[in-house]
Amino acid sequence: MSDSCFLQALGQRRSVPSLQLGEPAPDEATLLRMLSAAVRVPDHGKLVPFRFLRLQGEARHALGEYLARRSRERTPDASPAVVEKDRQRFSHAPLILTVIARLQDNPKVPEQEQLLTAGCVCFALLQAAQGFGFGAQWLTAWMAYDDGVARHLGLTGNERIVGFIHIGTPKLQVPERERPDPAGLLEDWRP
Repeated sequence: MSDSCFLQALGQRRSVPSLQLGEPAPDEATLLRMLSAAVRVPDHGKLVPFRFLRLQGEARHALGEYLARRSRERTPDASPAVVEKDRQRFSHAPLILTVIARLQDNPKVPEQEQLLTAGCVCFALLQAAQGFGFGAQWLTAWMAYDDGVARHLGLTGNERIVGFIHIGTPKLQVPERERPDPAGLLEDWRP
């Protein structure tokens, strides 16, 4: 890929809402190529402070049932619409990759750097999905930060959900949205 094609691809990156993602999902070979691209992130100390948990097929719906129960536990007066939204959160995209940070005690690599590495993995997955012709969206919501959900998904005490990357085939062309002007965000530091 030429430099101009690469920059053009970066300049056209956008999220496709999970509600607008359908079949097919990437096949196994394509998924492994996407993951190979995603793990090429800055990783101070080569700690590999992340892992992936695939949600596909019936597992998505089973997690949705758990989320509906957990939603009612967390907020007993939650409306039926809120509970149903939680039940359906993982039912749209055919593939969801949960990116999990594996935080390690390391005197040279603070947890913050490890979390940033895992966050870079999420963004790299979005780029890889688009590069292979798929749509993707990085979502979190309450379930990414809930201890009950973490236990239900088998996370250990040192692990945190960084994002749920919903991947599938876009059902529609996502329009461009307004982006910030980088020149307005740039400052020069002067001593």
